[in-house]
Amino acid sequence: MFDPKLQTPLDDGETALARFQPDRGTYIKAHVMLAVLGGLAATLGLALIGNPYPWAGIVAGVLGVGTRGAYLMKEELAMQWTLTDRALLGPGGRRILLGNIRTARKLGSAVQVVTISGDKHLVKFLADPGAVRARIDSARGTAQ
Repeated sequence: MFDPKLQTPLDDGETALARFQPDRGTYIKAHVMLAVLGGLAATLGLALIGNPYPWAGIVAGVLGVGTRGAYLMKEELAMQWTLTDRALLGPGGRRILLGNIRTARKLGSAVQVVTISGDKHLVKFLADPGAVRARIDSARGTAQ
């Protein structure tokens, strides 16, 4: 079973440079936007197929995304990432050596880290994903 509280320990002599934690406000804002957009799409879809109750789409979208968001909030907000002088450490024992990172790019409120082998990791719900991306690039020696 995945334990989000499990943090990858630092190796001997390794130094933590920064810690990245999800932002509660960003998490809530992302879920509100998803609920509204999904609900509007569902309402439009129901209207297009001639359903007599298209308003049910917005209700279902808000309730579905809201329930899911509330259920997963504690787990998602516990997903801490640590940038060290050697690696990016993530929840569940993830360790991505800085030399193995091909690119770090901003995707909405997240930073996607792509390794040389093609593995992709998301550091999600960040208040300032641009700053996190820049910090990772700076540690890699590829600041732009």
